[in-house]
Amino acid sequence: MTVLVALPAIVGAVLLLVGRRADRAAPTIALAASAGTLGLAVVAAVTRPSLTFPLFEGLPGGLAVDGLSAVLVVTVAAVTLAVLGFAAGDMPASSRFFGLMLLFAAAMLVTVTATDLAVLLVGWEIMGALSYALIGYRWRDAGGVRAATTAFLTTRAGDLGLYFAAGCALAGTGSFALDGLAAAPAPWRDLVAGGIVLAALGKSAQLPFSFWLSRAMAGPSAVSALLHSATMVAAGAYLVLRVQPLLAATGWAATLVAWAGALTALLLGFVALAQRDLKQLLAASTCAQLGFMVLAAGTAAVAGGVAHLAAHAAVKSLLFLGAGTWLTVLGTRDLAALRGAARRLPLVGVTFGVGALALAGVPPLSLWLTKDVILGATGSWPLAGVTLAATVLAAAYSAKALIAVWRGEARPGSASRSGRGGGIGPGVPFVALAAGAAGLGVVVVPPLNEVWARTVGAPAARPHVVELVGTGVLAVVVLGVGVLVARRPPKVRFAAFAVDWLFLERAVERGIVRPVLALARGLAWFDDHVVQRAVVGAAAFSRGAASGALAVEKPVDAAVQGLGEGARRLGALARYPQTGKVHTYFAQAVVGFLVLAVVLVLVR
Repeated sequence: MTVLVALPAIVGAVLLLVGRRADRAAPTIALAASAGTLGLAVVAAVTRPSLTFPLFEGLPGGLAVDGLSAVLVVTVAAVTLAVLGFAAGDMPASSRFFGLMLLFAAAMLVTVTATDLAVLLVGWEIMGALSYALIGYRWRDAGGVRAATTAFLTTRAGDLGLYFAAGCALAGTGSFALDGLAAAPAPWRDLVAGGIVLAALGKSAQLPFSFWLSRAMAGPSAVSALLHSATMVAAGAYLVLRVQPLLAATGWAATLVAWAGALTALLLGFVALAQRDLKQLLAASTCAQLGFMVLAAGTAAVAGGVAHLAAHAAVKSLLFLGAGTWLTVLGTRDLAALRGAARRLPLVGVTFGVGALALAGVPPLSLWLTKDVILGATGSWPLAGVTLAATVLAAAYSAKALIAVWRGEARPGSASRSGRGGGIGPGVPFVALAAGAAGLGVVVVPPLNEVWARTVGAPAARPHVVELVGTGVLAVVVLGVGVLVARRPPKVRFAAFAVDWLFLERAVERGIVRPVLALARGLAWFDDHVVQRAVVGAAAFSRGAASGALAVEKPVDAAVQGLGEGARRLGALARYPQTGKVHTYFAQAVVGFLVLAVVLVLVR
C-alpha cells in the first residue's frame, strides 16, 4: 500500500530536487516510475491492501484499496502512463515537468485510497497546489500564470467546504472515518454532507464553478489530458460516489447533487457546442460528462457512475492528446484552422475519431452503455428529460469536433511549426487509450455487470434495451445531421453567454478572484510599508539604545572599579594594626582609651 503511493511521490520529488541536471533522463525515469506504479496498482486492485497509522491522539488515519478505489488506482496509473508516454515526445525534456506530473498522480492516489477525511484532505490539497504549478508551468507567460491563479483560487473556495465537513465530522462522530459519516447524528450529518458537496462541485468544475476548467486550458496539453481525465476534476465525482450513503441518508443532498450534475451536463453541453477552440470544446465537455457521474451519485447509480468515470478517463485523455498533437504540429487549436488535420496524421485522426464517437454515445462504444445506466436510474421524468437532452448535446458537440478535424483536406502551409508530435511514431498511448474508449463500457453489460458490481461494492445495474436503442439512434441521427450541416453550414450565432462559459468567469472573477488578489496586494503593501518599517525602526531603536547604554556603562564601570579600589586600600590599612602581639594590642587599647577620654573632656 505504501509503495503504491511512495513510488511516484519519491521519484517525482527527486526529479524536482535534482533539477536541470536530470532533464535528459527525466522522461525515461518518469515512464519507468509510472509503469511500476501501474503494476503496483493492478496488484493492489487484486490483493486489496490497507494501512492504518496514528494521525492525531486517539484518531487513526489510513489508506486502503477497496472495490471503488481499486478501479480508481488502476485508472489513474494507466492514464498517467499513457499521458507521460505522449509527453515524452511532445514536451521538452524537463525534470521539473515530469516531477510535477508524478507528484500530481501520487496526490490523486492518496485521495482515492484515503479512508478518512483528514488523509483525503492531504491528497486533495497537494493535488490543488500542484495543479497551480502545472497549469502555470510556463511561468514566463503572464496569461498562463493568471489562469493558474484563477483556477487555484476558485477551487480553493470550494475546498473550504471539505475543511468544514472534517470539523463537523469530528464534532458529530468523534472520527474522520469516511464509512461513519452516514451514521452521524443530526445536524452534523447534514453539515458534513453540505461541506463535501461544496468541495466536490468545486473540484469537478460543476455549476457554479465550471468556468475554472476553461482557464486551465492555458497549461500544456499533457497537463490537460491528465487533469481532465483521471485526476483532479475526477476527484470531486469520486468523492460524491464514495459518500453516496451519506447523500442518501440526508435526502436533500442526494437530490441537490443529482440536479447539479444533470444541469451541468445540459448547460455545459450547450457551452461546448458553442466553442470554436478545440481545447475549450473538450474542456466544456469534461464538465458535462462529469455531470453524469455526479448525477449517478445523486441517484445511487454508483456502479454506472464508476464505469462512466473509468471509460471517460480513457476517452478524454485520448481526445486531449490528439488536440495536443495537432497543436504541436499545426500550431493551432482553432476548429476552422484544423480542417483536415486528421488526414494529415492518420493514426491520431483515427484514434481521435474513436474517442469522439464514444463521447457522442454512438453504439457500441463505451459511453453509450455507461450513460444509459445513469439515465435509467434518474427515477423522475423531469430529471430524465434533462439528462436525455444532455446526451443529445453530447452527440452534437462530439460531432462538431469530429467533423472539424476530418472534413476536407488540410490547408496548404498550415504546418506553421514542426514539433515532435507526441504520439507520432509508435503511437502506443493513442492505441491503448482508443481500446479503452471503445471497450470499457462492456463492464455494465450482463453477465459482467454482476462482477463489476461486486468489484465496486455497489448494487448491480445494467442498461435497458429500449433506452439503449433510443439513445443510440439519437446519437447516430445527431451525428448524421452534423455531417449534413457541415456541407452547408448555416449562419448561426451562439449566445455570447454560452461562448463565454455562461458569464460564470466574470461573476467569479469579480466575486472571488479580484477581491482575493486585492486583499493580497493590500497585505503586501501593509507588509512593505508598516511591518517592514516597524522592523527596521525597531532595529534602529535597538542600535541607538545599545549605543546609549554603552555611553552610560563606561562611567558606571569606572565608578565601580574606583569603589572597589578604595575598599581594597582600606582593607590593606585595616590589616596594619593586626600584628598578633599582645603588648601591641595593649598599647593600642591604651591609646584608644586616652583618645576617648580626651573626647569626653572636650565634649563636656
